Amino acid sequence: RVVVPELMDDPRLPADVHAHALAGLARLNRWSWSDAGVWKVLHAEAKAVAPRPLHVLDLATGSGDVLIALQGRANRNNVKLELAGCDISETALAIARQNAAGTPIRFFQHDVRRDTLPTGYDVIMTSLFLHHLSEADAGAVLQAMATATTRLVLVNDLHRSRFNLALVRIASQLLTRSHVVHFDGPASVRAAFTADEARDLAIQAGLSNVSVRSQFPCRWLLTWRKPA
Repeated sequence: RVVVPELMDDPRLPADVHAHALAGLARLNRWSWSDAGVWKVLHAEAKAVAPRPLHVLDLATGSGDVLIALQGRANRNNVKLELAGCDISETALAIARQNAAGTPIRFFQHDVRRDTLPTGYDVIMTSLFLHHLSEADAGAVLQAMATATTRLVLVNDLHRSRFNLALVRIASQLLTRSHVVHFDGPASVRAAFTADEARDLAIQAGLSNVSVRSQFPCRWLLTWRKPA
């Protein structure tokens, strides 16, 4: 695993360039059905807590595209979700709020690497964030998620492989004109954990009985349930 600096993380990135990159990333997420595997888990969990809504927090939510897709699925299936997303970037949050206008999704600023995670959420999840972190920081974030959640931790991220590197490179070029995404897409795969590495990292962070399943295309989904 090679941790490659990613342009999307650069606080000096102009707001318009950042917005263009987030739109390109959202397009890639739709192409790769980023919300599909997460939805299956949330749907089952929502049934378990019904009739009240399932409370979900998405860390490093970016433009909010995954939460918006999940809200759409919930509406179509008459499933009660109460969704919230946090991010360190005010630019990303402004775009997320605009994209989610007309939905009940709530967004707020939070630095997950520095600040204690808020409690009271049944599920704490994150998509395409763990690969931005060192092994030590990734383990600390997993620990924090496990401590704060009342029921589940979900992590949806890229799987590092030569095939996925080639696939993401091609998709990045075809689906967006953002030079940031053209760099960050392949860089993200090179920086990603394999499914086995993610499992080992979670176990080392104290998340025993963790499940990591492959998700087509290019991804894995980590699921951990808090002991009763």
